Amino acid sequence: MIRRLLTFFLFILSLGLYAQQQEGTFTIDPPVFNEDDEITITVSGVNPSVWGVSDVYLWAWYFDASGTQAGDSPTNGTWENSNEVQKMTDNGDGTFSYTLTPTTFYNATGISRIGMLAKAKNGTGDKKTQDYLADVGGYQLVLTSPTQSTTLIDAGTEVTITATTSIASTFVLTANGTTVDNTTTADTDYSYTTTINTTTNFGLEATDGSNTESVSFTYVVRPTVTEEPVPAGLLDGINLNPSDPTTATLVLYAPGKEFVYVIGDFNNWNVDDGFLMKKDTTQDRFWLELSGLTPQFDHLYQYLVDLEINIADPYSTLLLDGYGNDSFIDNTTYPNLPDYPSGQTEAITVLRTGDPDFAWSDATLNFQKPKKTDLVVYELLIRDFDELHSFDAVRSRLDYLEELGVNAIEFMPLNEFDGNESWGYNPSFHMALDKYYGTKDAFKTLVDECHARGIAVIVDVVYNHATGQHPYFRLWNTSNGNTGGVASAENPFFNAEAKHAYSVFNDLNHQSQATRDYVNRTVTYWINEYKIDGMRWDLTKGFTQNCSSSDESCTNATQNDRIDVLKGYADNQWDSDADFYVIFEHLGGIQEEEQWADYRIGEGKGIMLWNKMTDPYNEATMGYHESGKSNFSGVSYIDKGFAQPSAVSYMESHDEERLMYKNLEFGNSEGDYSATDLNTALDRMATAGAFFFTVPGPKMIWQFGELGYEVSINENGRTGNKPIRWNYLDDPNRTDLYDAWAELIKLKLGEEIFETTDFTMNLGASTGLKTIHLTDNTATGDAIKYITVIGNFGMTNQAINPAFQETGTWYNLLENNSPITVTNTAEPIDLAPGEFKIYADNPSLALVDPNDLDGDGVVNADDLCPNT
Repeated sequence: MIRRLLTFFLFILSLGLYAQQQEGTFTIDPPVFNEDDEITITVSGVNPSVWGVSDVYLWAWYFDASGTQAGDSPTNGTWENSNEVQKMTDNGDGTFSYTLTPTTFYNATGISRIGMLAKAKNGTGDKKTQDYLADVGGYQLVLTSPTQSTTLIDAGTEVTITATTSIASTFVLTANGTTVDNTTTADTDYSYTTTINTTTNFGLEATDGSNTESVSFTYVVRPTVTEEPVPAGLLDGINLNPSDPTTATLVLYAPGKEFVYVIGDFNNWNVDDGFLMKKDTTQDRFWLELSGLTPQFDHLYQYLVDLEINIADPYSTLLLDGYGNDSFIDNTTYPNLPDYPSGQTEAITVLRTGDPDFAWSDATLNFQKPKKTDLVVYELLIRDFDELHSFDAVRSRLDYLEELGVNAIEFMPLNEFDGNESWGYNPSFHMALDKYYGTKDAFKTLVDECHARGIAVIVDVVYNHATGQHPYFRLWNTSNGNTGGVASAENPFFNAEAKHAYSVFNDLNHQSQATRDYVNRTVTYWINEYKIDGMRWDLTKGFTQNCSSSDESCTNATQNDRIDVLKGYADNQWDSDADFYVIFEHLGGIQEEEQWADYRIGEGKGIMLWNKMTDPYNEATMGYHESGKSNFSGVSYIDKGFAQPSAVSYMESHDEERLMYKNLEFGNSEGDYSATDLNTALDRMATAGAFFFTVPGPKMIWQFGELGYEVSINENGRTGNKPIRWNYLDDPNRTDLYDAWAELIKLKLGEEIFETTDFTMNLGASTGLKTIHLTDNTATGDAIKYITVIGNFGMTNQAINPAFQETGTWYNLLENNSPITVTNTAEPIDLAPGEFKIYADNPSLALVDPNDLDGDGVVNADDLCPNT
């Protein structure tokens, strides 16, 4: 499990996302200035301890007279190591300052604007504030009081509004659209005092006769919240009204919060008492029915909580990104994606009403999932599977997957994650589909088409943690509602410190009822909305509250709290779909895993567990066998210790080094025979497949493994983009591997003997010789009762004892069922290095062309006219 911890560490480094960003408030004295004036920049609201440091540094740049960004401060240093010259002065009151003269500081003239942010000396991991821009010279209007765009006050408060211009000007002040002050004497300073009794949106406009500038700001009077129970039947998030598409009711769980406004396109993003949410104190929930909505229109909204934190709905199903990532999603992938509204920050929820229900085909409505023991899962990362990185692109490749014979696709995480190009294990919103892959209807169409081809759809889900963008993290944390810091003590969802040794981002507390409700709500949505057939749960070791981030032995030991909570999550999935595949990536001890594997086994259920067999299979393909290192008997669920086929065994996954890479880099050699030779390595992968698919129980393969993908997992960074190699289809040696695996899969799925519980494996010989024997005592007539698999993973020609189960006629299944006569069950068979054979006591029809009625491998007149 040390490797697993390293995986996550590298994962964090490669993402570089928003985990530590803070929102600072910048002021400049004097507020209006020219490029040769001395100014003092002060930032407040920044806590450097969130970044694990005590000092704050200024990072600065400037724009030339044309408004083009012209350069950085010459003394910035590097992002990983700021220059000491630009360390800001700690004022001792939570603020940090820096004094400069633009022309001297930037060693430039003709400066029209300066940009800045505050950061840690090493800004890696987004240890910085947001950008701040200030105009230089020219005509300027700066609001000096209030200093924030929205200010909370009590009714009857007297306030003084002040502003400064660079040139003497006249001013017009409006309140809720009505002029309340109109100066006639030009001046550079403006001041107006008034008493405020109701929430007021102000606008201040200044003009010198030639130039005009304006600012807007709001004084919010502390509201009186209506106490009223949440209407029965409403869920957290968006509640559509099926009988009235002009209305929708929003529900937000926010214990300890005083009041919440809904702001959006329907109120011009202003604080409006008409959109103050009602409160149900007994349930710790706020709610509001929106009316006057336009059906089939993209309404946009956020919650403004206690006038301090604006968040998207935690149960959003579609979001607009507040960091500019949506601009990189083209219209082909996501047609008609709404524009992010100017002037807003953070993620924004898209609300649509009145859309027709998706027309699911009978293929989905009547879909019969493959039996667990028959599962052949194809794990797929859309980003690295097709250059169009979309659901539609995957759909266009389904012929390829169907011909391979897989009967399930497991998609790496599809929910909204930070950024665009990612493995997806950095979730920010668990109920939303990430737009980088396409629309909801595109995914539904893909699911529907998969079902039409007999292919189940499994989705990888990540409920161990969430990034700093998650609304429930931002509502209660130590960075004042920003994306950094840690969860505060009152956070009902997240731990301040992870309770296990493999943590990334922010650790969810699954012993909290709030967390369990959130997980179950979002999981149920995915099952009902998208008709998926299963979920693979990432990092289930993290679902305990009993350990610490430094106690690996505790994390790896049996923990009853996570056993119980994960059983509860399984129950919830089966409540929505009784045959749902529940798969855990636990990679732990059998004492814990078998409790899930056997859970509700009497009802035909039970949880499946990922079963990593990468290392021994790779030793076999490379040709190393000393000390039993190539003994992959753990591929068997029986050998693992399960009572039923609960082990989803794999040679490769997204998280493991590619077998072919190690074959070619580190393979063994003997004379002229070398596993580092491409074609030799491909042949040995075919032999590995013969000793993989023939073992009863569910199997999983990683994308392009069937073509011998040899690009290292660490190329371009572990989680970075990998080259997409559809050109492999032009290489007959690679397609030979594809064909071999396709035949093996057809054999596995076509013959009942591969569901037997009566099989033995002899895999530990230091020579690399290996055998598998299967027996089906229920077989009758022409059905196969016995199968013998033999293979030579050694580096030289060798003779192997096949140990046939009986004498008589046997059939070489992968060579057109060609018969052999066995008079001595132990008579040796010669095998070249990397060669394998699969024999059965009866021929198999699974691999026979349906037009080849006599099974001789040749379609001829006798087949076409069998009665002549």
